[in-house]
Amino acid sequence: MFNSAHDPRGTVDDPGAVVIATLGRLIEIAPAGFAIGLHIRYMTPAYMFESYPADWLDVYARDGLLMRDPTVRWAMHHHGAKRWAELEEQDGAGVLARAREYGIAHGHTRSIHEGDDISFGGLARSDRDFTAAEIEEVGDLIQTLHDVTDKRVTLGTEASARIRDMAVVMTERTG
Repeated sequence: MFNSAHDPRGTVDDPGAVVIATLGRLIEIAPAGFAIGLHIRYMTPAYMFESYPADWLDVYARDGLLMRDPTVRWAMHHHGAKRWAELEEQDGAGVLARAREYGIAHGHTRSIHEGDDISFGGLARSDRDFTAAEIEEVGDLIQTLHDVTDKRVTLGTEASARIRDMAVVMTERTG
């Protein structure tokens, strides 16, 4: 569950503040980076937050790895959490091995399926695997992001600027 020092839920009236606080905690838990897509429809998220190294994001996009990524395939079809090491055998394209070249060595995927609404994230560390407690906390944090953005709120320019200052790339679907 949430550590009260990091619990952003007390500011639900300001979705931008909740997102900023939640992303801040995710940066602490996943120092090698993350990619989180919220409210995904036809493989396009309403919100996308990425903190992986820019070089890796460039390779991932340039080489079209999204559709070959076993963590994404798993997340689109399952609810819950899965360590990346458990998906190695399904990684015919070598996405996970390539990610390790960029310090993205230990990771897990967290996926939320609520009816037709799907949100998921991949989170990584370079130093060690995630603990069970961290995986549980990440689940709570991604659920918070999913819930606070459910009504398709605009986070606002101030929140967007703060998110960029955190070295998190944010993409917001319009329309």
